[in-house]
Amino acid sequence: MTVAIQPITDRRQRFALVGCGRISANHFAALEAHGNRAEIVDVCDTDPAALAKAVERTGARGHASLTEMLKTTDADAVIVTTPSGLHPAQVIEIAQSGRHIVSEKPMATRWRDGLRMVEACDRAGVQLFIVKQNRRNATLQLLKRAVEGGRFGRIYMVAINVFWTRPQDYYDSAAWRGTWEFDGGALMNQASHYVDLLDWLGGPIESIHAYTATLARNIEVEDTAALNVRWRSGALGSMNVTMLTYPKNLEGSITILGEKGSVKVGGVALNKIENWEFDTPHPDDGEVAAASYDTGSVYGFGHQLYYDNVIGTLAGDCDAATDGREGLRSLEVLIAAYLSARDGKRVSLPLDY
Repeated sequence: MTVAIQPITDRRQRFALVGCGRISANHFAALEAHGNRAEIVDVCDTDPAALAKAVERTGARGHASLTEMLKTTDADAVIVTTPSGLHPAQVIEIAQSGRHIVSEKPMATRWRDGLRMVEACDRAGVQLFIVKQNRRNATLQLLKRAVEGGRFGRIYMVAINVFWTRPQDYYDSAAWRGTWEFDGGALMNQASHYVDLLDWLGGPIESIHAYTATLARNIEVEDTAALNVRWRSGALGSMNVTMLTYPKNLEGSITILGEKGSVKVGGVALNKIENWEFDTPHPDDGEVAAASYDTGSVYGFGHQLYYDNVIGTLAGDCDAATDGREGLRSLEVLIAAYLSARDGKRVSLPLDY
């Protein structure tokens, strides 16, 4: 559904943010880079220390309550970077206030909550953006063009690996971490952007069979998972995820094997093109070396590019690249994997609405 937005073109767009934790810094930095077009006017957090730090960085007004912030803010859109389980209620409240929403991943931890979020934004006539900044990384943009351009011919196999580490003290740092209600496990939280690639690059999924396990961490959710996937195209593939890699993050990769091409994008977080071979030359081949980059962060560098689309959409210059319905696509894959692991059976997509 395309939202009819009153374009904001005569001033800087105003953003508020709720949830001043670790990922909020990426949003602040991205909006600072777009300072000629956008500004942060309000921030909100229940943690006084986190709130004070955000106020100091942005110069925005600080609030301890989302409800109270919505009463006074003049923001055009609110960024939601709180624990995932809080997103549905907060997004619905923001939508009912008449403001657009930028929600971090995953959009929700339950399928029905994701549907409720999209429905609420539709009713309110506001735009819901779901953050999928990794899609904007240069390595994945090249790979996406190769897939869409048919360079692989028929795709036979797709393999995704996320071999990272999250020690126990990471989960112990906040009560919501590692819980079903607010966080989700290795698949839903840490590997969410990689789950997104299963559909975004592989195409519509026919079915999933998954195993999950909690092998070492004292948490409610899984620290390790393995998925087998069949796409509607007939391609087969897998996804392997663990937060137990010794002694540090090792690999975040995707490999696509087709009749006319083979590509692996690896590194610690999809930041290096390690193999790029096709039967026919293409101008994009000359961009492979420049697309790879070094990173100390698994978040990538896509937030600034992501906000270029958000700001452009609110200005009426383009359509939202990852709206609520696009967010539902990866949430559906996540929920299908959890249902499969729980029930010990293959789960077909789409899920029953």
